[in-house]
Amino acid sequence: MREIEKKMDCKINIRLFVVLLMVFGLCHVASAQSWIDDVTVNARVGYNIGGTAPVGLPASIRKLNSYTLQPNIVLGADAKKPLTERLGIFVGLRLETKDMEEDARVKNYHMDMVRGGESISGMFTGDETTKVKEWMFTIPIQAVFSVNERVTLRVGPYVSYVVSRGFTGYAHDGYLRLGNPTGAKIELGSDEGTRGNYDFSEHMRRMQYGIGVGADWRIYKHFGVYAELNWGLTGIHHSNFKTIEQTLYPIFATVGITHKLK
Repeated sequence: MREIEKKMDCKINIRLFVVLLMVFGLCHVASAQSWIDDVTVNARVGYNIGGTAPVGLPASIRKLNSYTLQPNIVLGADAKKPLTERLGIFVGLRLETKDMEEDARVKNYHMDMVRGGESISGMFTGDETTKVKEWMFTIPIQAVFSVNERVTLRVGPYVSYVVSRGFTGYAHDGYLRLGNPTGAKIELGSDEGTRGNYDFSEHMRRMQYGIGVGADWRIYKHFGVYAELNWGLTGIHHSNFKTIEQTLYPIFATVGITHKLK
């Protein structure tokens, strides 16, 4: 009889334990469900305009001759979770391009290049054309302040992983002083054989970090517009890359539209 009672008690305890687990699981699911009930999910399409540039224009860069707009498309989705009546948190995932093409006038600008199959290095004076190409995935994590039901402001860090990268260009219509400003003078022309070409793509970072600020404006039910500025805190090249004297930071503004999914 005692053995039977022990077995029955054991079965009761097991059943009670299972019931408690089920109750705990249901409470956990209900809690998680209630936590995400007020999460807002949006899809975004935007356009990046900007470039990679030093902070502060150095004396060696005299003027910008031209700047060519690039097809810098931004595609992404994000979620916003309110924490209080006005404050919340914003997390997103984006696929974007940050390409740039510019031509600038420089003087005594340190460069390594290839001219007519020969590698040369020194101080260049003349015009240089640079093309930067970057495809990347970006994750922004931002604090959100709701001004009203339609307008929200955002600020916070971002991290990007660069999938495809390129930094190429050429020096033209000028001259290079080998080694230093008083070195031997080499004239550079504008055609393929007489200009100096360079490719620093392999020296570019895969990971980039920065900070962004932005604003969202819902103009009609599920549709809205947005604008933001993203400022890189790390240069696009590795820190041990010294061919270009200045650190070049990715600085881009974005404008676009949003569509509310949830």
